[in-house]
Amino acid sequence: MKQLGEVDSAPDAVDARLAARLAELRAERGWSLGELAERSGVSRSTLSRAERAEISPTAATLNRLCHVYGRTMSRLLGEVEAEPEPLVRAAEQPVWEDRASGFVRRSVSPPHPGLRGELVEGRLAAGADIAYDRPSVPGLEQHIWVLDGALDVTAENVGHHLEAGDCLRLRVWGPTRFRCAGDGDVRYVLAVVLP
Repeated sequence: MKQLGEVDSAPDAVDARLAARLAELRAERGWSLGELAERSGVSRSTLSRAERAEISPTAATLNRLCHVYGRTMSRLLGEVEAEPEPLVRAAEQPVWEDRASGFVRRSVSPPHPGLRGELVEGRLAAGADIAYDRPSVPGLEQHIWVLDGALDVTAENVGHHLEAGDCLRLRVWGPTRFRCAGDGDVRYVLAVVLP
């Protein structure tokens, strides 16, 4: 139990996650602490201490960093407020069905603000054909692994035929199309990673 006036040297969980996220954002851009200091107007030592969770950044410091990283403060804090649950039980995985197209989507590992990837199980009925005019996020990384059946995927005007066990890896910049290519249903895993 902490005594009155005693200083707690361990950062709280949110400060620790914020520190890690700030370090990740800088690393994603390949910037040194010096480069970030120049861009943000925050001293290098303050940035270093904030990334190691030795201090909790002030609102003004966070605002400067959010500006540099192109984020709102609420988005940045939303990315670190809660750790994602490590285990997602099958019964808790949201399922959405588009009856008109014959598409069923199970969010196996749902998106979370603190994570960049998600896993989706897709099922297309025989003859189903789905076209998307653009990705939700330009440059979205996708890995499409066919578990059962056959799937035709068109991206960047290039067609790909996938059989059970095949995996297509790509970044999506424009329209895509998914078509069940066999006589029976196709079931596949879609791994989605934000750029």
